[in-house]
Amino acid sequence: MPASRRTFLQTAAMAGAGLALGAPARAHGHPTREAAPDPSPAPRALRLLILGGTGFIGPHMVRYALDRGHEVTIFNRGRSNTELFPGVETLIGDRNDDVASLAGRSWDVCLDNNAGTGRAPWWVELTGRQLLDSVGRYYFVSTRSTYANVTAVPMTAAQPTLTFETAGVDPAAESLPYGLAKAEAERRVLELYGAERTGIFRPGLIIGPGDETDRFTYWPVRIEKGGEVLAPSSGTDPIQIIDVRDLVEWMVRMAENEESGIYNCVGPEYPRPISELLYGIRSVTTAETIFTWVDTDFLLERGVRPYSDLPVWRPPQMGAGFARFDLTDEVAKGLTFRPLATTAADTLAFHHSRPQEEQDAVLQRFFTPEEERAVLDAWHARPGASGPRWIGRQE
Repeated sequence: MPASRRTFLQTAAMAGAGLALGAPARAHGHPTREAAPDPSPAPRALRLLILGGTGFIGPHMVRYALDRGHEVTIFNRGRSNTELFPGVETLIGDRNDDVASLAGRSWDVCLDNNAGTGRAPWWVELTGRQLLDSVGRYYFVSTRSTYANVTAVPMTAAQPTLTFETAGVDPAAESLPYGLAKAEAERRVLELYGAERTGIFRPGLIIGPGDETDRFTYWPVRIEKGGEVLAPSSGTDPIQIIDVRDLVEWMVRMAENEESGIYNCVGPEYPRPISELLYGIRSVTTAETIFTWVDTDFLLERGVRPYSDLPVWRPPQMGAGFARFDLTDEVAKGLTFRPLATTAADTLAFHHSRPQEEQDAVLQRFFTPEEERAVLDAWHARPGASGPRWIGRQE
């Protein structure tokens, strides 16, 4: 990790807390459940074991747990970002074949946030068995991608998840596709710990400061650049994502409340149309921006890939429930959402903390400026089409 990112991660919590004091965003007339900007001490201190702790999710989780007064132990290979938490106990091991350092210890809760590879079920099996008599609860960070399909509206945790059969994968495979790997890992946790000792958290796209995948960062960076921005669909397609801090802070609070169960972790509670997402991002910049909304079929015909070339966005025809999750249970148990302006501003701050070559690479990783221009030119060249229009103005 570049030094700039380490420095950012060490200061982002304080900066984000200050920004969170702003007015909450709104979606479809409903106020979001805004996250508390300053963590207060927990009712009682827990002993927390965090598997990982130094990637994207981990540092936010460790920092919040410490702020709440918990005793934290980290388990990882000790190969990266070892200087992030010098005062926090770190146990060294490898989830492929070496979890001996976990023996002879006890914790209230294990938070497993780094089993994200195609070998996730085997990682969970090895680690979970080692900890079976050592932890009270096992919390597993899964994914929205575990669902066999996302056609139900609304989506709930009761929808079926992928199996080897429905995924068309050989059970003897040594590495599994992402969604199936997470679904199988969930089953391993439940088999080992039972429903009363298990917490499964299924986030959608996790975004915010520290995210080096840039899947959300693309939009703040592109909008900040200004000019004519290609925006997908008519602007009404729903979006549900999750700020990394909203995810991990809720998980820590769930541990404090001794909760178990299976939960979807996306937001806001009421799906935000993509137009509101892009306008909201624009509000934290000084960019002179024109959004040109390009029809979904037009984009697909030209090989533009939703959620890939144009990240975050996935049209309803690719799964109507993908961004239509019912979060009634989650909100009732305290899941909150930062204002979009906070997430966008903090993401841009992280982006600008990186070396220039990393900043320059963001717009080359997805829909490049040349590709965007070519599709916009084709859109404007349609028979009867008009030129670019300002935001909100009807053609």
